[in-house]
Amino acid sequence: MTRVAVLMGGWSPEREVSLVSGKACAEGLREGGHEVIEYDVKRDLRALVDFLRPAGGGGPDVVFNALHGRYGEDGCIQGVLEIMRVPYTHSGVLASAIAMDKPLARHIFASLGLRVAEGKVVERRSLASGDPMPRPYVVKPIDQGSSIGVHIVRDGDNLAAVEAAEATFGERVLIEKFVPGRELTVAVMGDKPVAVTELRPRTRFYDYEAKYTDGITEHLVPAPVPEDVYEAAKQWAFAAYQELGCNGLARADFRWDDSKPGTSGLVILELNTQPGMTPLSLAPEQAKWAGISWSQLMTWMVENARHPS
Repeated sequence: MTRVAVLMGGWSPEREVSLVSGKACAEGLREGGHEVIEYDVKRDLRALVDFLRPAGGGGPDVVFNALHGRYGEDGCIQGVLEIMRVPYTHSGVLASAIAMDKPLARHIFASLGLRVAEGKVVERRSLASGDPMPRPYVVKPIDQGSSIGVHIVRDGDNLAAVEAAEATFGERVLIEKFVPGRELTVAVMGDKPVAVTELRPRTRFYDYEAKYTDGITEHLVPAPVPEDVYEAAKQWAFAAYQELGCNGLARADFRWDDSKPGTSGLVILELNTQPGMTPLSLAPEQAKWAGISWSQLMTWMVENARHPS
């Protein structure tokens, strides 16, 4: 029997979602026959090290990383686990750090020939001087997940309010041209992309509320899009996953401007190395569509854990 420690919580803005993810993953692991220990990660490295390698022995065989956001998704916790040589789910230090750094990930996607939205990094305070590009455009923190801190600036919106809201997330922000059309996402499990889901939020866009509130967003899997767009999204997701050196489960997000011909309106937004694992989450939903149960998915992730050298 594999002894699995589920790391959850943390102290990022995504703490509450991580706790929900962690509880659900722990339940699935128990259903799969694993011995499970749940651990709410606090900002105490000594306590974490003592938990992973207790003085009397009996530490976990594998860590299931259910943390989201900074410190859990950006390579930091992965670095601790690498040093301690504890196997862990999802991607390693470098892939996690690059994927979390949106501007850097954009450069890599573009180097692969994958289309990204027109964009640039600017000093947050420069927003007070006026629009950095014609509206509508999107303002994003450079290193947050779950659409936290994302604002779409449209005609009539108060730019000063956006600048103030972004202050929580640092001095630099990513500005991207808004891509109209439809929201698509693709889960990747190891050596294959699973499916394409179209998201139809009833809010203004697929924000934090739309991701984690039941009934706000309609999930259509497989996405009702032309075959060439469907296949291109899968291919792009897998190419990004491979180029970043990802491991285990990940998810790529896209916009598709359906007013343009063929795949010319497809744009990759980001790659999530720690996709949500709540009951409303997209990657588990695609796995279920592909015939993989919740407990089977959890077991697959443990069996495909990264083993530090």
